[in-house]
Amino acid sequence: MENLYLIMVIVLFALAISDLIVGVSNDAVNFLNSAIGAKAAKYRTVMIVAALGVFVGATFSDGMMEVARKGIFHPDQFAFSEIMIIFLAVMITDVVLLDLFNTYGFPTSTTVSLVFELLGSAVAVAVYKIASIEGQSIGDLGLYINSDKALAIISGILVSVAVAFTFGALIQYIARILFSFNYQRRVKYFGGIFGGFAVAMITYFMLIKGAKGSSIIPEETTLWIEEHAMLVLAITFAGFTVLLQLLNWLFRFNILRFVVLLGTFGLALAFAGNDLVNFIGVPMAGYESFKAYMATPGATPDGFMMGVLKEPVDTNSWFLLAAGLVMVVTLWTSKKARTVVDTTLSLARQDSGVERFQSSPSSRFLVRVAVGASNSISMAIPKGARSFLARQFERSEEVVRREKEEGLSFDMIRASINLVVASVLIAFGTSLKLPLSTTYVTFMVAMGTSLADKAWGRESAVYRISGVMAVIGGWFLTALIAFGASFLMATMIYWGGMIALGLLVLAAVFFVIRTHAIHKRRENDRRKEEDSLSLMSDDPDSMVHTFVSKVNDILEQTADALSFMIEGFRDEKLKDLKRARKTVQEINQESKLLKNGISQAILGLRENALDAGPYYVQVVDYLREVTHSANFMIEPVYQHISNNHKGLSDEQAVELTHLHKDVRILIDRIKSCMLKGEYEEVSALIERQGALLQEIQGLRKKQVKRIKEDKATTKGSVIYLDLLSESKNLLLYTVNILKSMRDLHQALRS
Repeated sequence: MENLYLIMVIVLFALAISDLIVGVSNDAVNFLNSAIGAKAAKYRTVMIVAALGVFVGATFSDGMMEVARKGIFHPDQFAFSEIMIIFLAVMITDVVLLDLFNTYGFPTSTTVSLVFELLGSAVAVAVYKIASIEGQSIGDLGLYINSDKALAIISGILVSVAVAFTFGALIQYIARILFSFNYQRRVKYFGGIFGGFAVAMITYFMLIKGAKGSSIIPEETTLWIEEHAMLVLAITFAGFTVLLQLLNWLFRFNILRFVVLLGTFGLALAFAGNDLVNFIGVPMAGYESFKAYMATPGATPDGFMMGVLKEPVDTNSWFLLAAGLVMVVTLWTSKKARTVVDTTLSLARQDSGVERFQSSPSSRFLVRVAVGASNSISMAIPKGARSFLARQFERSEEVVRREKEEGLSFDMIRASINLVVASVLIAFGTSLKLPLSTTYVTFMVAMGTSLADKAWGRESAVYRISGVMAVIGGWFLTALIAFGASFLMATMIYWGGMIALGLLVLAAVFFVIRTHAIHKRRENDRRKEEDSLSLMSDDPDSMVHTFVSKVNDILEQTADALSFMIEGFRDEKLKDLKRARKTVQEINQESKLLKNGISQAILGLRENALDAGPYYVQVVDYLREVTHSANFMIEPVYQHISNNHKGLSDEQAVELTHLHKDVRILIDRIKSCMLKGEYEEVSALIERQGALLQEIQGLRKKQVKRIKEDKATTKGSVIYLDLLSESKNLLLYTVNILKSMRDLHQALRS
């Protein structure tokens, strides 16, 4: 029996390693987004600073980890066997849930997930326990569950969302008025004061949030800091104001970069120091339970009650160091961490572009209301004040160009405000013992500052608001899914024992592997989006080569899709038609991305190459029409065969096969011509196009004759004639692509 529970403890620790990996991937957004978005330093430097913060924070971590032990349920009401079921259900659910959110780039709260997983599994076990005890009913659930903690977390969600967004927007608006977007000159004179204030707030945050409950810093020291908070703030503010101002004057020290990197370190330290309980708290509680059980002679798993978990137990420092090491390695290697960061940056970036989220009716309504309210408020402000405020939010051409060249999502002022406001709110909430979530606060502060900076313009507001609402909705879903999934997991383990546990672990492993494949595919799609926005940013030769390669790839896939379509139509093979349909859907998406990226691509042109812009637009438009024609051919054929209608006749199959063989040859010659950059064959290719158009006209007459002679079905005839019509369109658009590409090439070379 002891070996059985030893295996359970080992499984808990294995799940803890997985949970550390997925947890860090999720929470990395809390401390990385500001430094990465503003490019405060090289990516490697930012990661080193964050890694140091994580490792130091892990060694400072709270040794008692009360939430996992007794915060949600009353452990003295559960036997050892029941406690192990609760903990195993929590860990399996947590790994799967956080990995799912990471895959789709949604930042969520590890604290909320842990609390509601503990609640769900504990309620499940308590319900079955109550059912087995005579005289107890569901009304006695309060004997087992501490529901107040869950209600506090829910209230914390609402409070943190509203407060963080409001304060983030307000402080950023004030900061932008003081410094404007052309802040370099003002920072030279007032940067010391701003830096002193920022460093004081971040330092206080690290002392209050990062070191609270530390197993290294004595409790007396922490209490002294809390009691003398104003003195600590005053000394830090005065000292760093003078120091930073002198360094800036004497050595041109970058105050804002220092603030951003210090804030990154502070948030990383606090994350590891306090949120570590969310990843190893449950396994540690399971380990302590196992030790207590083994240390009690004659104890039985179903009879040994776990009142021992109500007593404080310090965590072994070696466990903390090992956890810190896993977190640091994950921070450096996790691709999903960058995906979650990118979600926040895409919603907060200053410029518009390809948006990750689609608009929704609610977001459109909110934008209309906001625009109306903004216009009303603007009219109430005196004209002189309006002009002054407008100047503070103007971005000069030099600023726009520099941000574009450096790939900034926002500037250092906003990055600093993000970190300072988040630090202040989290430290203040901690001092009041409010259950604020680090993830919720940092994300909503970033959204508030982006709103104040007018990053949510008329071109992007509906998409950004939809994204924010999707993320917030995900937070509440976290609680519901965590509770329901953990309840289900506990139920299965309770009734299925070790067999159910083994199957659940295998299912979790399969799920994680599967989500990695999904994440890889999503990342590939994202890279295609980025490619569509950067085609015209290089020198002319490189740009033409990249653009031609993209266009040729789409034309090649179009020809492949049409070949699959003809074979599937001829042989009535739905498999070939599905393949053709999938291919045309992919190229449609690629051409759509190119279309959406037109503005950004033209902005990337140098002034001496602006004449190339219209030709670029023409190529993209014609390419979009080519993919539309392919879709208009394949989709009706797919539906036709799906409905079990008759395929092509032998005569029709021979005609279409021959036609599209000639079309493919023409496409290949056009591709070769564009790739070489040699357009002497354009006239010959136009002549060949004319011959094929004549051939299509002849095939149309043959089909009309077959219809008159009643040698063709009605549905088949309609589709066949449509295929000929769209083939004609495809030929016209393909040759137009060639001519526009020739003009584009010449314009860039001139």
